[in-house]
Amino acid sequence: MVSMPAGTIGRMRPESSPPQRPWDPALEELARAIVRGGGAAALTGAGISVASGIPDFRSPRGLWSRFDPMEYATIEAFRADPEKVWRFLRELERIVRGARPNAAHRALAALEEQGWLEGIATQNVDGLHQAAGSRRVIELHGSGRALVCLGCGRRYPAAERAGLGDPPRCRCGRILKPDAVLFGEMLPLGAYERALALVRGVPVLLVIGTSAAVYPVAELPREARAAGALVCEFNLEPTELTGGVAQLTIRGPADRTLPALLEAVARRSRGS
Repeated sequence: MVSMPAGTIGRMRPESSPPQRPWDPALEELARAIVRGGGAAALTGAGISVASGIPDFRSPRGLWSRFDPMEYATIEAFRADPEKVWRFLRELERIVRGARPNAAHRALAALEEQGWLEGIATQNVDGLHQAAGSRRVIELHGSGRALVCLGCGRRYPAAERAGLGDPPRCRCGRILKPDAVLFGEMLPLGAYERALALVRGVPVLLVIGTSAAVYPVAELPREARAAGALVCEFNLEPTELTGGVAQLTIRGPADRTLPALLEAVARRSRGS
């Protein structure tokens, strides 16, 4: 599974992905702020997993080009016709099944291991942050590690999916739903509150691969800025944060810019 829109629904090996623009002034300013402030937090979206082979939902090759989200990705649609929604979910499973963490995921895990990253709040449900070694991950949209019955409430590990039929069914006969947030559903209990506490408590917030345009998750960068944090976005294109909430913007693929940040932080921490 990968990220649904918000509010409704090892160490890094530098040679594995050559840093991009290591002397970018914005990147150096960001590294300096992280080292001086003592750390950062990250808010991530679908863009960080593109290099793992998971297209952004809204990209020309993304799932929304073939599946209308209002028809296939709402809780109302699932309740009305779960078999139809599972056409979309099967394709999502197929895309995610072979995905592995990329250099961006590994760079964040390395920053955490080295004591520079307090935690990650992610809109993704692909589990790639954890697979890369990150331990402090808040899953704002749930995860793909379980299936849940909307009738009786039973939960099943996703590993049991093959033995539950297609589409998978609960013992009570109802079709199961992945434990990921669809449009129209509440976020997991306590997830937003923990993410809010995280971003309010750090001197720097990295906003990576998300437009941060859909609420309530879109509030997180604004809350961080209001609390005094330096907000830096990593994205390929301008977003609603650019030039406003985000004081810094790093352009380029996350699997290149985040390893470059990792190296810049290492240089700053060594005093070089």
